[in-house]
Amino acid sequence: MTVSDPVVEAVVATVSRSATEIRQGLVGRRGAVGEENPSGETQVEADIWADELLADRLSAIDGVSQYASEEREAVIDCAGSDGGGASAGNDGDNGDESAAPRDGYAVAVDPLDGSSNLTSNNAMGTIVGVYDAPLPARGEDLVAAAYVLYGPITTMLLATEDTVSEYELTGGERRLIREDVTLPEEPVVYGFGGRVPDWTDAFSEYAREIETELKLRYGGAMIGDVNQVLTYGGVFGYPGLKSRSEGKLRLQFEGNPVGYIVEQAGGRSSNGEQSLLTVEPTDDIHERTPVFVGNESLIDRLETHLS
Repeated sequence: MTVSDPVVEAVVATVSRSATEIRQGLVGRRGAVGEENPSGETQVEADIWADELLADRLSAIDGVSQYASEEREAVIDCAGSDGGGASAGNDGDNGDESAAPRDGYAVAVDPLDGSSNLTSNNAMGTIVGVYDAPLPARGEDLVAAAYVLYGPITTMLLATEDTVSEYELTGGERRLIREDVTLPEEPVVYGFGGRVPDWTDAFSEYAREIETELKLRYGGAMIGDVNQVLTYGGVFGYPGLKSRSEGKLRLQFEGNPVGYIVEQAGGRSSNGEQSLLTVEPTDDIHERTPVFVGNESLIDRLETHLS
């Protein structure tokens, strides 16, 4: 199954092809490099390597005007968007960061979501959002979003304006295993991030209710936890904290793409007050936001508690 828009299909195909290589390339790249990303988090060698690989390939696609990553400070304006770059899906050099923006799609990437799990060899993923607007952009400007989960099997969940589909990835190819993915109506699992003593009183009250109703599933990589919610139904959240009201997750790289996927699958997303997709971004590409996704009834209850 291919995506109807050729540029979006080229992005999806490139990520699919690169995912197997990224997974294999994690071996031997588990160590910290002694540097921090723009959000102040310690980088491991695999973070930088995966970002450089995806930047090279995605910025070379004709029709991609911008590339942004959680691992780099600035947005790259790409050379491939005006027809002068590499053909869609081929490898290529980074665009000129000083060039004027061109028309085309902007791609925002979290190359290795949950890379701290490398130390304990637990699940992690890659997140991609394709925006039809210059970055930073609203989630409503997304035309597609996907995440790759490096679990026992490497899978991709892809949401477009038409549907949500799940693929298995192997040998650089993707094989469709589920079409029209929807969130199960009966919720089963939940996972909440942040240290419990740092939760606000309002969120703690909500969490105490949920833990009497659902099963805890939390693994330290958002993609793994969200995939549990999309498989079984339930709610995932990383709230605003007493020490950091904006929470931990980035709006452009994590909140918007995951919110888009869950909403396209029939669920809801929220920052505690409104859909993540309707949040007006600041000029900071690394802006943080509380993130909540899951079954509509559970997100409705959350917003009532936090209001």
